[in-house]
Amino acid sequence: MPHIEDFLTSEEETEIIETIRIAERNTSGEIRVHIEQNYNGDIYNHALEVFHFLKMDNTLQRNGVLIYVAVDNKSFVVYGDKGINEKVGESFWNSTRDKIQQHFKNGNFKQGLIDGVSEAGQELSKYFPWEYGDRNELDNTISKG
Repeated sequence: MPHIEDFLTSEEETEIIETIRIAERNTSGEIRVHIEQNYNGDIYNHALEVFHFLKMDNTLQRNGVLIYVAVDNKSFVVYGDKGINEKVGESFWNSTRDKIQQHFKNGNFKQGLIDGVSEAGQELSKYFPWEYGDRNELDNTISKG
């Protein structure tokens, strides 16, 4: 696997950030992507720690979605806060995971993240549509650790 600096080009990062911006236009939900080189431990629990570190659990409607990637581990987690988890079934999370995983297996990391962000945005817009006065509660940039 590539080093974290080589995982995505700056152009690919820009495309993903634009996808986040577009996905959030129709929802009050928040979507973030976080990339780390590796993690030695329980990847799911670590994604939850990152979720809290990024303050994604501080959204008004508890409707944040994090796509966490550990590059060397060849692992990722799609994690949603309480508000979205109460609305969607496990099939949504599995479908999103499978779409990302298929692209990742083929080495197409950018498209995997774009598809994951787009699917999360579509689902968030069903249950948390954008309303007048909604504001972007979290940064749309890709965070790295």
